[in-house]
Amino acid sequence: MWIVLDRMRRHRCGGVLVFSLLFLAVSFCTRVALLLQTGRAADHGPLPLAGVFAFGLLFDLAALSYVATPIALYVMLVPTGWLRLPFQRWAAIGLVGAALFVMLFISTSEWFFWDEFGARFNFIAVDYLIYTNEVIGNIQESYPMPLIMGGLLVVTVGLVLPLARYGYLTAWLRSEISWRQRLLIGSGLLLVTAVAFVAIDDGVLPEFRNAYNRELAKNGPHAFCAAFSRNSLSYEGFYETVERPQAFEAIRTLLAEDRSAFVSEDPLDLTRRITAAGPEKRWNVIQITVESLSASYVGGLGGSFGRKGSLTPELDRLIGESLTFTDFYATGTRTVRGMEALSLSVPPTPGQSMVRRPGNEDLFSLGAIFQARGYDTTFIYSGYGYFDNMNYFFSHNGFRVVDRGSPPDGTAVTFANIWGVCDEDLYGWVLAEADRSDAAGKPFFHFVMTTSNHRPYTFPAGKVDSPQGHRSGAVRYTDYAIADFLRRARAKPWFANTLFVIVADHCANSAGKTELPLSKYRIPLIIYNPGLIRPRVVDTMCSQMDYAPTLLGLLGWSYTSRFFGRDVLGLPPNDGRALIGTYQTLGYRRNDCLVALNPGRRHSAYQISPTTWDAVPCQTPPDLLEQAVAYYQTAGYLLDHHLYGKLDVP
Repeated sequence: MWIVLDRMRRHRCGGVLVFSLLFLAVSFCTRVALLLQTGRAADHGPLPLAGVFAFGLLFDLAALSYVATPIALYVMLVPTGWLRLPFQRWAAIGLVGAALFVMLFISTSEWFFWDEFGARFNFIAVDYLIYTNEVIGNIQESYPMPLIMGGLLVVTVGLVLPLARYGYLTAWLRSEISWRQRLLIGSGLLLVTAVAFVAIDDGVLPEFRNAYNRELAKNGPHAFCAAFSRNSLSYEGFYETVERPQAFEAIRTLLAEDRSAFVSEDPLDLTRRITAAGPEKRWNVIQITVESLSASYVGGLGGSFGRKGSLTPELDRLIGESLTFTDFYATGTRTVRGMEALSLSVPPTPGQSMVRRPGNEDLFSLGAIFQARGYDTTFIYSGYGYFDNMNYFFSHNGFRVVDRGSPPDGTAVTFANIWGVCDEDLYGWVLAEADRSDAAGKPFFHFVMTTSNHRPYTFPAGKVDSPQGHRSGAVRYTDYAIADFLRRARAKPWFANTLFVIVADHCANSAGKTELPLSKYRIPLIIYNPGLIRPRVVDTMCSQMDYAPTLLGLLGWSYTSRFFGRDVLGLPPNDGRALIGTYQTLGYRRNDCLVALNPGRRHSAYQISPTTWDAVPCQTPPDLLEQAVAYYQTAGYLLDHHLYGKLDVP
């Protein structure tokens, strides 16, 4: 083997070969490291592991072809005399060293990304690339970057120096090869790259029973490029469909409720009139949307955090005095997905959230309904709302915006990190805005978005007995700050007429053995004010998409609706369902069965254990598949064709 390598290093492609071996070695070690980090959650059987590394090599080679081909073409096409110039030796060593450092940096980044999301680079990584200020700041505040970068530099130098000393990086500069041979090799490399580009994508991966194994088989940079290319996905172009009239007929049946009636005979029009049973209430609403608050952290919802027990003693006490939904799910894994579902009541259609898409102005939204009733509607965010296009979306869909760049007069910032001000400061803004609306004699609806429960997990010192920089401490601080806010709010004249909603945007972690691990989507929904509503527990299965119509039902409002959600309080307990998804996989759960829709017009189904959350593949029930397609196909059509606009009638 060493004789072969010694001969190859003297070939014109010798430097490219060394680079390729380094690339494949780093990719292999990255996959092994991520497998070890995953531990028992991955399937360690011989066949699954063989599939992981066999398909992993295929994806590594595809990624390598994209990177190495431009370098190889340069090496093949430049004249021999040019390669023998003195500076070429140092250029070759420097370029390989820089490339190796970048490879190691990407591998390290994958380790931290996997720790956070349990996946290779995906749509989230693409989004984060756009907002470099917040992401770089978050990295600097969360990790010892000087130590990490220094360690990567030491490893790079330790590998490059021996390779350079023994000529593995420069011996090829003196090679002799004919122009015809160089042209033939260059053409072959271009052909390989073209084939890899056309033929190698996620569709060639087998259906691993364990989602971790499927992710491990991918290559991080290749997965990143694939996610970037899928920034937008048309449902009808990539997913299982039926004839459009059939889909709309099915969704009209699914959306039919007591005290509602469609206003048009047009089969593609879902507009309907909701008639309330009781008198209309003019209650204020403060909706606290908590960053990454999984139900598994809330003791009152059966959650615990290892030996620490419940991290949320204040919320646990509040649950006994509130309307609490115990089987409530986030529709997605990103803040913008939660915002989309909570404000628009739509399923998580593939690709970008509507918060991020172009043409997202003047949609039918919860804010527009409150605004039409004369409410002061405000989106209040602790960070800078240009992130994820939040300010633009909310300001064009019924809300006034208050964020870190435009806080209320007379308020102060006592603590902040890269993502935003601490929850206590944010709630100070909420109190100031509520006071202002109340003084003007206007009812108000505040959509509040927190950031303290986000990495780097830092918060004001001395508030809770938990360490900085850890999720457990951030959750405890989140719990403390909510209780402190309610204590301050009780002293306000508007408190008695205000509903306080506590809901999460998504869970803290969405990784699992299946592509849609249900337990990682379950979040709290708590509606508090015992002076206005009777405390009770609602066990009906539902998701963020159902929040808006349920809230309006509590208020007793009659209104014209285009919402895809339903008033959960008016449903029989066994009539619940939940829609959840990633940017690519779309899920529909009813009873104990979950149907998953994927690009390539593929679908699968799982039987869900009600006690362990284990998902066992099963035959797809035709009725559930029809319902899933109806929700996603019709929502995708209406949103893609700008047919989900706001209505002139309240």
